[in-house]
Amino acid sequence: MATATASEATRTTTPESKLTKRQRIVLLVLLVAQFMLAVDFSILNVALPAIGEGLGLPLGGLQWIGTAFALSAAGFTLLFGRVADLFGRRRLFLLGLALLGASSLVGGLATGPAVLIAARVAQGLATAMVTPAGLSLLTTSFPEGPLRDRALGLNGALMSAGFTTGAVLGGVLTDLLSWRWAFFVNVPVAFAVLLAAPGVIRESRPDVRPRLDVPGALSVTLGLLSLVFGLTRAGAAGWGDALALGGLGLGAALLLVFLAVERRAAAPLVPVSILRRRSVVWGNAAGLIAFLTETSLVFLLTLYLQEVLGFSALAAGLSFGVLGLGTVLGGATAARLIAAVGTRAALVTGGLVQAVATAALLLLGQSHSSLWLLLAATFVGGVGNMYVIVGFMVTATSGLPDREQGLATGLATMTQQIGITVGTPVMSAVVAARAGAHPSVPAVLDGITLAVLVNAALVLVGVLTTGFLRRRAS
Repeated sequence: MATATASEATRTTTPESKLTKRQRIVLLVLLVAQFMLAVDFSILNVALPAIGEGLGLPLGGLQWIGTAFALSAAGFTLLFGRVADLFGRRRLFLLGLALLGASSLVGGLATGPAVLIAARVAQGLATAMVTPAGLSLLTTSFPEGPLRDRALGLNGALMSAGFTTGAVLGGVLTDLLSWRWAFFVNVPVAFAVLLAAPGVIRESRPDVRPRLDVPGALSVTLGLLSLVFGLTRAGAAGWGDALALGGLGLGAALLLVFLAVERRAAAPLVPVSILRRRSVVWGNAAGLIAFLTETSLVFLLTLYLQEVLGFSALAAGLSFGVLGLGTVLGGATAARLIAAVGTRAALVTGGLVQAVATAALLLLGQSHSSLWLLLAATFVGGVGNMYVIVGFMVTATSGLPDREQGLATGLATMTQQIGITVGTPVMSAVVAARAGAHPSVPAVLDGITLAVLVNAALVLVGVLTTGFLRRRAS
């Protein structure tokens, strides 16, 4: 523990260096790519009804537009994170961007549901490639300490702002042009990054390439695919659905197989030594709760704005602009907070701010006057949530050699994707259980209020877990 304490002391006392010109350009290229991926994740949510009408996709089939993306994005992230370490992070980053641009073009030109779903699967695979490769390029381009903290803070801010921008942009493009532009918008951005990246980003890979752990890769990928399928199926069909329970059970069993394989593998996909690091374990636990609670809260508030206050989809999306501002402010100031109080204290501070802001939403009512409370609480909660997310990324990638940064960022990205996937089905089930089969506006509000309470409680669990692990570590 003396080593960890010394590292924390060094982090808080080392003077902050300035970014070089090349580092600024590298940061810009990587941030644009991560922002585009975040926009892509949420841009289709508002456009789903228009897509269904345009392609003849029934209401029950619309969930597969999101599920197809989530399955491939979460299921293959850990595998591609390790592949980036073994075969070159820049190479995988560029390959993923090319796949994203091509699949976005195919999705925009789709004339039937099958082509569209295939394009979403490819977009998810591209995300699973670009996100861990881009994050590991970022962490290896900036030394551990203030520079990396600042880079991760900006990355987190733009990522969260991208989620919000995607919701707003999806509504604007669908209303003014067509849902197809929610796909087409990725193509020029991906092309521009592909042109700029090779000239400014250096290749990063280990000198000696170990063999890829094929049994580990198969078991963890299939396990995550089954787990994500079970979660998304439960959100659509209920937690008593046989397919949902089967997927969850199979996923859990395959992940146990994965752990057993890793203990015996000569060149494991995830070395057991990394899983024993407290920073990796509790950092990812904090990140899981942060992504789970904030993304599911956006779902709850979208439901509140549309079903209780009667807002249009576009107006609801625009209302989350203040959340985007809060996340940008949080990301821009997170590095300073970490430098002042340390990473663990920043995690606790951010969690408490997010919990208080979420609890304030329990006072929402049926009157439009509640909008001011919603805007203020989401702004403050966005700042707190971003402190947790940046603290999570700093913690989960600190103290590891460059050769394991792809693995570390792959784990962190997997945590992010699972948190985003789990949150909405859980909160949707809470609302449905309280509101009933034929809900009135008061019943929907009652269900949302209960789900907000559960959300705030989960944030506090994250805070308490962080505090407990801090005491254990000390």
